[in-house]
Amino acid sequence: MPTRSVVYGTQAMVATSHPVASLAARDCLAAGGNAIDAAIVASAMLCVVEPQSTGIGGDCFALIRPKGEKIIGFNGSGYAGSKANIDDLLAAGLTEIGINDAKSVTVPGAIDAWHQLLRDYGTLSLGEALKPAQKVASEGFVVLPRVAYDWQSVEPRLVGRAGAEQHLLHAGKAPQAGDLFKFPALAQTLQTIIDKGRDGFYHGDVANDIIDTLDAGDGFLTLEDLADYKGQYVEPIRGHYKGHEVVELPPNGHGVTALILLNILAKFDMSAYAAGSAVRYHIHMEATRFAYALRDKYVADPDFSDVPLAGLLSDEVAQKIADQINVNEKVERHILPELPMSDTIYLAITDKDGNAISFINSTFEHFGSGIVTAKTGIALQCRGAGFSLVKNHPNQIEPRKRPLHTIIPAMLEKDGELLMSFGVMGGSYQPCGHAFFLSNILDYGMDIQQSIDFPRMFMDGERLGVEKTITASLRAELAEKGHDIFERTTPWGGAQAVEMTINKNGERLLKGASDPRKDGIAVGI
Repeated sequence: MPTRSVVYGTQAMVATSHPVASLAARDCLAAGGNAIDAAIVASAMLCVVEPQSTGIGGDCFALIRPKGEKIIGFNGSGYAGSKANIDDLLAAGLTEIGINDAKSVTVPGAIDAWHQLLRDYGTLSLGEALKPAQKVASEGFVVLPRVAYDWQSVEPRLVGRAGAEQHLLHAGKAPQAGDLFKFPALAQTLQTIIDKGRDGFYHGDVANDIIDTLDAGDGFLTLEDLADYKGQYVEPIRGHYKGHEVVELPPNGHGVTALILLNILAKFDMSAYAAGSAVRYHIHMEATRFAYALRDKYVADPDFSDVPLAGLLSDEVAQKIADQINVNEKVERHILPELPMSDTIYLAITDKDGNAISFINSTFEHFGSGIVTAKTGIALQCRGAGFSLVKNHPNQIEPRKRPLHTIIPAMLEKDGELLMSFGVMGGSYQPCGHAFFLSNILDYGMDIQQSIDFPRMFMDGERLGVEKTITASLRAELAEKGHDIFERTTPWGGAQAVEMTINKNGERLLKGASDPRKDGIAVGI
């Protein structure tokens, strides 16, 4: 199948989902910034030029490998407001928290995460890192095709909502590809953060505008929730596949789901089946259903629930699941074994000194909750929609609890050496996408760009959504195995990767790849 070319570099490599962000990160590196600086510059830029996917009203997760050191994790996800009360929600007859509801808005963690990462591992201040994005928000940017498509797809959700109409639409319409769009209110908000640092977001006029906006919709957040928030450094979790070590972040994110899935796939000789065969896709999707069912049962905020990571990642659990998978037909009832005791942007950057970062930032749905602050132009995330309203479920909503989170950066090591930073966007698809990306490379010998480009599918409830590049014959074979197939109108997710290699002359060689499903590019130096 046709594919983009892998991008090469010898000093540094950037891969993001938007050319303007990739070039901003490249410029940062060329000016002497390191990988962490460039990641924050790019992420802030994406909050402006790819606003449907991310924003300063969202969350952030990162894996960082400083040169010569171990991988460090950062959880920049926000918690539910102090006014959250599951009994009140159940009494009101709710069975879930809607994505458009002010109650779905959790504390935005991105700005604090950027601040801490720059303070501890960068060379720029937060203000310096935000300047390129502030300039583009003020002067305007050209809307690219995928951004325009996504923006227009949620136009009905934005119409009639005062903040969204004011800041995200022109005369009630989303922009078209090629339009010049400006964010004057967001530009001023970024300037406030440039002038005052992280406290310019979590205190003062910006914080007041966030709470005033949410109070109008009976939201759960308070000024104290914003003022008290701080993201956390965390110890990454690790799994193994084909002699490689896969590094993910621990719960409340669902990186563990990718590791469970890889453990199940390891029980099969995947390379015995063609990469594009019905059997390969069937096994992958059956394993995905089991892995996600375990996620939904056990994964939650570890500050509130004991997440049984050792059991979830045990060989025993993987084998019991693999034994239930029939290569010829879909399993109608997924029996989960008892455990043994014991919309999003992604970017990857490596710099000339060998520092690497795997970084993801998101507002969950397109423009998050669709609630946009009146004065400051911030689209607020809807992560609270990820909570359960089942009483006593590990992921039930509680005050200052973090919801199950979908965004997961990853890294790949072998024999203690970092080989790759990678990530897949696309909400719940991400763990499935991580495993699929790695299997393409480690089972089938694809390069990073071929792996990203390869046709995808994913479950949508009991149905199986396939991309349009999945052939009619393959769809028919999957249907014969019991899958209810439908064609997706949009692709599954998007991905970026940066690979660290040595060429035949023993010289450092960096490889970058960016997903054609998005507008992005990889740029090497």
